[in-house]
Amino acid sequence: LDWSLPDTSGGEVCRALGSERETRAIPIVILSRDGGEVDRVIGFELGASDYVTKPYSLRELSLRIAAILRRGRPEPDSGAVIDLGRLRIDRAAYRVWIDGREVELTLLELNLLLALYEGRTRVQTRAALLDEVWGIDASITTRTVDTHIKRLRDKLGPLGEYIETVRGIGYRLAQLRPLESDRA
Repeated sequence: LDWSLPDTSGGEVCRALGSERETRAIPIVILSRDGGEVDRVIGFELGASDYVTKPYSLRELSLRIAAILRRGRPEPDSGAVIDLGRLRIDRAAYRVWIDGREVELTLLELNLLLALYEGRTRVQTRAALLDEVWGIDASITTRTVDTHIKRLRDKLGPLGEYIETVRGIGYRLAQLRPLESDRA
C-alpha cells in the first residue's frame, strides 16, 4: 500500500481494512518515500505489518512479504503427536520412533520430515523445502535438500522408501502402508 495515494491517504485505506472483519487479517506493507520515525509509527499503529521506504529493491520487498506470510501461517499444534502406524513423531519432544524404537534425527532432519508430512497431499519442491526448513532463498542452486533427504531416508531405514522422489520437481511423503517385507 502506497502511503501517498491520489484520492485518499494510505492511512485511511489501512484504517478501513483494519475495521472490517473480512479484511482485518490481510497483511499490509506500506511503501513510502516518507521514512521518518513518525510516519513509520503511524503506519504500524494503523495496522501495517511492515513499512518500506522508497527507493527499495524488489528482492528486499519480496523477502519481507515472504517473511510476513510465514509469520501469518497458523502454527501446528506443537504438542501434537503424529501417529502414522509404524512411524510416530512427537513435535513437542522432538522425538521420532519407528516400531517403538527411537530414531535419532537432527533438528533439520526432523523439520524436513515434518515439512514433508504437513505437505503430504502434494509434491514439495526443493525451493519450497529450502525456504520452509532452512529459510534459504530458493534462487540458490544447492544440493542441500537432496543430501538431507538421503540422510533422512538412511535413518528411517525401511520407512525411508516412503519419501518419494518426483524427478525434476522435488519430494513427497507416500501414503504409509505395510512394506512388502512386512507381509512375509
